[in-house]
Amino acid sequence: MTTVPALQHVSRLAQRAGRAILTCSAVAPEIKADGSPVTQADRVAQDVICAELAAWDASIPIVAEESCLPDPVLRASWRRYWLVDPLDGTKEFLAGRSDYTVNIALIEDGEPVMGVVYAPALNVLYSAGRGLGSWRQEGDQPAVRLQVQPPVAGAGLRIVVSRSHPSPELERFLRDLPVVAKMPLGSSLKFCWLAEGRADCYPRFGPTMAWDVAAGDCVFRNASVGSAPNPSTITYNPADFRQGPFIAGFVP
Repeated sequence: MTTVPALQHVSRLAQRAGRAILTCSAVAPEIKADGSPVTQADRVAQDVICAELAAWDASIPIVAEESCLPDPVLRASWRRYWLVDPLDGTKEFLAGRSDYTVNIALIEDGEPVMGVVYAPALNVLYSAGRGLGSWRQEGDQPAVRLQVQPPVAGAGLRIVVSRSHPSPELERFLRDLPVVAKMPLGSSLKFCWLAEGRADCYPRFGPTMAWDVAAGDCVFRNASVGSAPNPSTITYNPADFRQGPFIAGFVP
């Protein structure tokens, strides 16, 4: 499954979902039980993605943000499944900003082995696969391989943070670091900025869900120099899709 043609297929699917989002208006959203917004754009993009993934290989379960989760007992035995966030950064979308994304990731044995992040408003695609590296493609330009290295010892750190979820824990963490830039950003683009060397570290102490982070985490992991992936402490457990605090990227 983790092949160049498969990654290209999922990339095209994310782009189709992104184009569907761009046809939707940023009208007043519904508010879900957890207090987060959901729009027509979320649902339209999810319909595009889930229908195509199911038609491609019906044997792989799909977990998508706007769908009901399968029974925990059933999914505890899964070794491979899709994680889909059809519109990551709904608040950014509603505010008319460009930093929202479509996220599609394939999880195998607790690790993201394929990930695609597409930013429709920017027309920028990030894609990655285990053994395939990480890539950035802007519009119709050729894709560029991403290979990032840790900052040199003693260098100041560029920190990318969630625009919508500040926290006291984050501020305490940053006090002890040589921060030279603190950059608020929405969606899984934060992982992609790590992968392309625009930021060094992404600390997150507030709650997230697995579909928020898996595709971007895959892009960062595989944007490595050499054959070994960049280290990541994030794990994926189908019994519980809630993610605890994490620090992605590089810290002293």
